[in-house]
Amino acid sequence: MKKLLGIVVLGLLLSGNAYAKNYSNYFFSFNNWLLDNGHTQYVQRVDICNLYKRKSKEWFDHRCENYPKGRLILKNNLNINTYKGRWSIPFQKSPNKDTLIYYNYKNLFSHDTNDSGTLQWDKYSIPPSKNPYQFKSNLVEDKYIKKQMQKKPILSYLYFNDEQIIIDELTPKNRFGEFVNNETKLRSNSVGKTMISYVLGHAICEGYIDGVNSKISDWPLLQNTLYQDQKLIDLLNMAAGDQKYVFDSVILKNGQNKQSVNAEADTKDIYHYMKIIFDNSKKSKPKYNYNIINTNLIFNYVLFKTEEDFQKILNKTFQEKSKIKNSVYFFRVPRTSPEYGDANSMFFATRYDYLRIAKAMLDDWQNDTCVGKYLKTIYKNRIKKNLPNRSKFRVEEATTSYGGQFHLDIIGMKDRKILGMGGYGGQQILIDVENSKIIVLHSIHLNRKTHNYNWNRIVYNKLKN
Repeated sequence: MKKLLGIVVLGLLLSGNAYAKNYSNYFFSFNNWLLDNGHTQYVQRVDICNLYKRKSKEWFDHRCENYPKGRLILKNNLNINTYKGRWSIPFQKSPNKDTLIYYNYKNLFSHDTNDSGTLQWDKYSIPPSKNPYQFKSNLVEDKYIKKQMQKKPILSYLYFNDEQIIIDELTPKNRFGEFVNNETKLRSNSVGKTMISYVLGHAICEGYIDGVNSKISDWPLLQNTLYQDQKLIDLLNMAAGDQKYVFDSVILKNGQNKQSVNAEADTKDIYHYMKIIFDNSKKSKPKYNYNIINTNLIFNYVLFKTEEDFQKILNKTFQEKSKIKNSVYFFRVPRTSPEYGDANSMFFATRYDYLRIAKAMLDDWQNDTCVGKYLKTIYKNRIKKNLPNRSKFRVEEATTSYGGQFHLDIIGMKDRKILGMGGYGGQQILIDVENSKIIVLHSIHLNRKTHNYNWNRIVYNKLKN
């Protein structure tokens, strides 16, 4: 195996044609991941020197004269489409199953495989609880949800009601079940924003931060930026007046339009963004402006205030309070340090541990704990999104308000206290705090065409009825 890997690595350095790009370079880590994890039906070894005429330019490009016995590379047999200039699947695209398999690998595993196309993140890890919460189940069969699992790229669906798991569906083996199981850590995308809010609640309750109305005036990294002296509640509500500079995960060119200077607004540490993008920035009239900068500022402010106790707060939130069964982790920007703000909101946990965390939030609210009071405070201080075209497509679009990194006030159920979390690709967690209902859903991709699972029927109606 080592000999084979050495040959492939050398091929990466020397190859220059389309075939080599497709199989030796672009998919190098993916192909080896398939092989290493027993998915041998998808990969095969081929002799690249046999693909070209002897002594042709391509033959020499691959140094085939140095390999009289042939030169093996790994090739997958999947029909994969990639998207130029994009790490993830663009929202409007409708990829085939093979492409979904590849992007599921990118989402869940590529940050740990030395994949040259994915940033290899460090981690802030939280170990499992010594006494993890044990769920009770009273399962019923929902034929429509089973049908959705067969047709849509849904990885996991959990419906929890009145202290029991009622519906528990994992992607079938003939879909993506050979790549995902109950121990697989699933990607949060923007659901991680709410995890940060929950961590902040614990930092406040442990006395490190006074409260949501505290001003961020003591953090040197924010000096001479629009965020200096802002209240935490304004960052929690995405109302920091930063709409000229950032939107979602994109830095806006010249602070005026949505042509990106940097394709991502969350791959660097806080120091980088504050000194390169936001130095001398001016606050605009506050309005709802959904973006990742606000969330990562909150997370790293907790890191700044707790100092060496940061890990203690993370453990308090997830290990002690949520009673997770497996370890969970946040991304940590590599090649920097905590004093520069290296904590990142991207979060990974197993499907059941996401439910454990949501259950902990539900219990906090219902038992009126200190963190429960924090949740009620951010709910009370929510703001209107004032966005048009609300629809029952996903919680992000089905809600009219936002508060404390939660999507709130679902259309048609505005009299119900439902805490909503949503993430790119269709990740959804909803907590009905008055009726003890929780839905946790993870998927590979979501769009409005062929990959649009029926949110209205499998999420909205489950909560409403």
